[in-house]
This record gives sequence, C-alpha cells and structure tokens, in this order.
Amino acid sequence: MSESETVPGVHPVDAKRRPATAKEAKAFAHPLRVRMVRLCGQYELTNKQLADRLGVDPGTAHYHVRQLVDAGFLEPAPVRTGESGALEKPYRSTGRSWWLSDALDLSDTSEGFAPVEAFQQELAEAGPSSIATYARFSLHLSPDDVAELDRRIVAVIDDYVETDDERRDLPVHGGMFLLHRSAD
Repeated sequence: MSESETVPGVHPVDAKRRPATAKEAKAFAHPLRVRMVRLCGQYELTNKQLADRLGVDPGTAHYHVRQLVDAGFLEPAPVRTGESGALEKPYRSTGRSWWLSDALDLSDTSEGFAPVEAFQQELAEAGPSSIATYARFSLHLSPDDVAELDRRIVAVIDDYVETDDERRDLPVHGGMFLLHRSAD
C-alpha cells in the first residue's frame, strides 16, 4: 500500500497505519510479547537472551516468540556465533507493530491490558530516575478533538520512529501515549 492510499477509518496523514488483524491483536494481548517486540527492536536477541532478560524459562520465551513470528512482529535475524562459539538464532522486530491503528480494539482485556502492563513492568524495572519527562492532564474533548489530538501526537512520534536508525548510538527511551475517557 502506498502512503497516498486511503484506508477506511484512518486519517490520510497516517495512511501507513492499518487496522490490526485478529491474529495480530491476539499476539499483542500478552505483556511479555509486547516487551519482546520492544527489546527485539533494540537488539537482535535469541530465545535464551529474551528468557534471561525477561525472567522466564526458555520454553516460555520460545512459545511467545513463535506467536510473534507467526503474527509478523518478529523475524529471524542472520545466524551468528555466540560468545561460547555455538551458533545462535536471534530474532529482530519487523517494525510492523508500530503501524497498527487499532490493535487494542480486538484485545481481550479481561485479564489486564497488555500494553499498559508491559509499560508498567518496563518502568518499574528502569526505576523512577529513568523518567525523562512526564505530563499528566485532564481535558474536556469532543470525539473530533480526541481524533485531532491523537493525529497530531502520533504524527510527531512517527517522525521520530521513521528516523530512529539515525540515533542508534543514543540512549533508548520508552514511552506510551494513552488517552482514556475518565470515569464519571
């Protein structure tokens, strides 16, 4: 799909975005998988490295990696020789998860909200001193205001995502933009 094509329900400015398939939404329904995609966006990691980094057994990591590969969020990177001389089969992020416009619409949130849980885990692991900036707000918005705010913020983030390779030598920062309707 070219950038100039329109997708129903997607603002023309973010024509790269597309709705998530049921398979993609299911793959992103677990916080461990959300974290794996983020980590493999930074580094090419093996199942064992992911398991060690995330504190799970290698079999569990393998199961979740397979889900992400099947959904197209991870792909095998070239086989390499590890520190011990053994061959390693790492994975890397395809970057596809960023361009989904509504991966959360199809999610089962009965056991939690995976992207928020993953973010909370990452923030807890990094600690409060890792916070570079913070904004907490409450706004009165119409549905059109919400759509415009989202479009504008995501456009700024997209600019940074598209040029991130140019800054690979700088520290990695994580973040999340989440706008919710407050309970009455």
